[in-house]
Amino acid sequence: MASKFQNRLVGTIILVAIGVIVLPDVLDGEKTHYKEEIASIPLKPELDSELESFEVLDPVDDSSSLPDTPVQVVDIDDEAVAEDKPLPVVVKEVPERNEYQDTAWIVQLMALKNADNAKNLVKDLQKRGYQAHTKPENGFTRVIIGPDVSKSKLERQIVELEKITGSKGQLIKFKPLNP
Repeated sequence: MASKFQNRLVGTIILVAIGVIVLPDVLDGEKTHYKEEIASIPLKPELDSELESFEVLDPVDDSSSLPDTPVQVVDIDDEAVAEDKPLPVVVKEVPERNEYQDTAWIVQLMALKNADNAKNLVKDLQKRGYQAHTKPENGFTRVIIGPDVSKSKLERQIVELEKITGSKGQLIKFKPLNP
């Protein structure tokens, strides 16, 4: 059988637990100190009525197009302009020039696994005056010099690049994406 002391101890523990749990809620009342003031952000800003309004116009049909023939240059005589005479018109055809040969060349210097190393090498080569680029391909980053139409110029650069980087590059034909 439990002693009187044990009964009183259990009763005291129960009364203290009730006091600790229930009394703060009863005596505190409404908890205003826990509320935070939050300013709501408006979904749509209010606009002033003094703003300008713009009119959206329909598109204009422009049926002008470029001529199918090559461009022509017209020479005008300066003396005829000064004397207000009718201008003689001399028409010369300007041939279309393609300053590039049929092929261009690039030097594929090396392929590096680390893209940051490749970019640093390209920056160094560009500072030295080379036309260097990177090209990511199959998990590697290729370092490319060019393109250039002069094959002999790139062959000379291969020797110079080997002294700089220690890597002998390959001279290959350049294949543009949009010829």
